Amino acid sequence: MPDQNPGTALAGPAPDRSPAPAPRRPRLDPRTLRADLGASVVVFLVAVPLSLGIALASGAPIMAGLIAAVVGGVVAGLLGGSPLQVSGPAAGLTVIVAGLVDQFGWPVTTLITVGAGILQLGFGLSRLARFAQAIPPAVVHGMLAGIGVTIALAQLHVVLGGSAQTGALENLRELPARLVNLHGGAVLVGLAAVVIMIGWPRLPGPQKSVPGALVAVGVATALSFALSGVPRVDLPGNLIESVALPVLPGSGLWPAVLGGMLTVALVASVESLLSAVAVDRMTQDRDGGARAVRTDADRELLGQGAGNAVSGLLGGLPITGVIVRSSANVRAGARTRASAVLHGVWIGLFGIALVAVIELIPLAALSGLLVVVGLQLVKPADIRTARAHGELSLYVVTVLGVVFLTLLEGVAVGLLLAGLLMLRRAVRARVRVLEPTASTPRRVVVEGTLSFLSVPALSRVLGAVPAGEPVRVDLVVDYLDHTAYDHLESWTRRHRAGGGRVEVSEPTGARRDPRHGRFTTWAQWRSEHAGLAGEGPSAPMLAGVRAYHRETAEHVRPTFSGLVGGQNPAGLLVTCADSRVLPNMITHSGPGDLFTVQNVGNLVHGTGALAAVRYATAVLRVPLVAVCGHSGCGAMQGLLDGVPADLPDGALGDWLRSGRPSVEAWLAGHPAGRAGADAGFAPRDCLAMVNVAMQLDKLRELGVDAEPMGLFFDIRTADVLVYDAGARAFRPHDSVDPGAGARLPAALRG
Repeated sequence: MPDQNPGTALAGPAPDRSPAPAPRRPRLDPRTLRADLGASVVVFLVAVPLSLGIALASGAPIMAGLIAAVVGGVVAGLLGGSPLQVSGPAAGLTVIVAGLVDQFGWPVTTLITVGAGILQLGFGLSRLARFAQAIPPAVVHGMLAGIGVTIALAQLHVVLGGSAQTGALENLRELPARLVNLHGGAVLVGLAAVVIMIGWPRLPGPQKSVPGALVAVGVATALSFALSGVPRVDLPGNLIESVALPVLPGSGLWPAVLGGMLTVALVASVESLLSAVAVDRMTQDRDGGARAVRTDADRELLGQGAGNAVSGLLGGLPITGVIVRSSANVRAGARTRASAVLHGVWIGLFGIALVAVIELIPLAALSGLLVVVGLQLVKPADIRTARAHGELSLYVVTVLGVVFLTLLEGVAVGLLLAGLLMLRRAVRARVRVLEPTASTPRRVVVEGTLSFLSVPALSRVLGAVPAGEPVRVDLVVDYLDHTAYDHLESWTRRHRAGGGRVEVSEPTGARRDPRHGRFTTWAQWRSEHAGLAGEGPSAPMLAGVRAYHRETAEHVRPTFSGLVGGQNPAGLLVTCADSRVLPNMITHSGPGDLFTVQNVGNLVHGTGALAAVRYATAVLRVPLVAVCGHSGCGAMQGLLDGVPADLPDGALGDWLRSGRPSVEAWLAGHPAGRAGADAGFAPRDCLAMVNVAMQLDKLRELGVDAEPMGLFFDIRTADVLVYDAGARAFRPHDSVDPGAGARLPAALRG
């Protein structure tokens, strides 16, 4: 914000170590109210057709969808723990509710909704939300995909002019006959809704701000007036007249009713928490990590429970957090929970005053809407993620179980398979052979848990090693039982007796503790493993090279093989030669990512640095040129000690004199230096910040055709700050927009 002191956002050491004050509740201002009001209208337009369609697919009264939407917006919106999440009837509960309606009838189903809400209140009070995170994502995504397929198959029959069958298998069997016997105007209406729902988001232009569901229903309704015999929504009255209290079941039905309550509570809770996580991510991407509000998961369950209890008491559908409405809410610019509450108010007014408009909507249009909504639950991104994590089979089995069995049975099968896969991974080791090279012997690498279950595989691999050949066995294992140890020891003795040399090592054994990670210094390594590195100045370097070949070379060899033909780095990084500044570490980059220049003081000066800049921009054509300074810089201290003219003679003095413009800018009150001082940084660190800004200016003077970027590495906190060209100050990495500096005039960038 323009009126904010640029130093307040800077992540650096502050002189005041008193506890930070508790965060204050955000105050509503006119801009926030306007944003929430506009977003509430957008979500209202999205929610109305979806609520009507979900009620239709669930076998519930049409108005039950609007009742649930009102309660979800107002009650869950006010009480829930995810301020920007919008709750209401959801496609993920459609199959469950339809089964309950078939089994118990609608009045008892509303009682089940009340009971599910009470259970959710118990979940929230017991702080059980964290346990929902233990369910494998592949099972959850497979469950939602299975529900989506079931909905799409059932509603496709309605779109094609028929009626849905009782199960997915029956719907599949009847589909060919339905496709052959298309008839009636309802087919055109339903297909029009499907085509618009699919095509509307893909059209270019600003019209995409209008919800596709609203356009689909509107166009399909208009088309229906030109056709005859198109069934429409038939309502017994308005929203208030549709309120109905639950009915108790017969005494023999209570066990099944309680099971239904638990099913609805579990599925609604998991779906709400998943949606809340997605909303957090969208809000963080929109507002930046420092300003995004995280969900209180237990409070969210309390809000969902209260909403379901009220919805059931009024004769509404079960509710849950709905990602479609929530994402529309975030994209429309909502800032507080007022948006969700207002959208519920608008739906209530619509259901009371505009019943005649609802009765104009053809049923086929709502079914077409649900066909697309169901298919959207089958997300390619979820499939790719499951495949990347080796859980595609888990996803597919859960989908098939939900579609062809029941929802609970499908999820149970998925969880059972997840347990079996986990057990297999936990007790089985991966044994592989690396063929010998000119510098390394044949290697047998064992990874995972080496137990008696893996002995047959280990025996087969070791038995294939030629007699007398040198071999190294790398045990990258977290557990080695006695059976496997005995087998390995016996084979080692036999192989050595046959003239072969055997080396058994645990490459990462000494470094499993987080303190002994890949960023341990040589000094720490030598002090903790005395004698391991040997003696003499070259000993640590030689030991490091050996460790590289033992632990790292094998893993990076494929990457380097792909770089043999040349380099195509994503950027140039000019940074200090200080041994504490590791460019690849602080940028999380790998081989081939960065063309790097390191010199004393990260100065864009001298033949070497200027030649590197020229080569990177003219030959390699990097799109980014970054300059990184750091705290505790000896070059900056040298500049301060040498002010104004008594810098040391010789090469070092000549070099440091090129940094005098940075000192002069700092003394003149450069904003980057003032912001650093306000944040509690020492003078030489403030100078280092100004120096980065000045080197960026020099790059622009050189006509560098690449996006400039400034970084500052705070060694004490290990934080990397990013230069905000608009504020002319360094800020936390998650509060600066990418590319902002490149779009500003040069006068504002320095």
